[in-house]
Amino acid sequence: QVQLAVSGGGLVQAGGSLRLSCAADGRRLSGYAVGWFRQTPGKDREFVAGIRAWSDADTNLADSVKGRFTASRDDAKNTVYLQMSSLKPEDTAVYFCAARRSLVAVTSSGMYDYWGQGTQVTVSS
Repeated sequence: QVQLAVSGGGLVQAGGSLRLSCAADGRRLSGYAVGWFRQTPGKDREFVAGIRAWSDADTNLADSVKGRFTASRDDAKNTVYLQMSSLKPEDTAVYFCAARRSLVAVTSSGMYDYWGQGTQVTVSS
């Protein structure tokens, strides 16, 4: 069982930055692919970024965030990060991290086994 705790959300002005953290308790997160998703009211969870298991640099990003967001992991802290820069009002959402016991961080939310609680990110214009 992997328990994930998400932190780092908040209110930021457009153009600003935030870093979200997804800390794992119970298992080494390095062996799991981790995805970041976001959700707005009335919409399905949207894939944002993912990082491959056993890697701290093999990532995939949604087109909407390429060049602005990066995913990384720190195995010593058993944590995965989502660095968000040049934030836009349309990035406003509840953000989640999720882990799956597989190599690839796929874009489908249904393929993930464990979920952290969401954290609200609000970008003001």
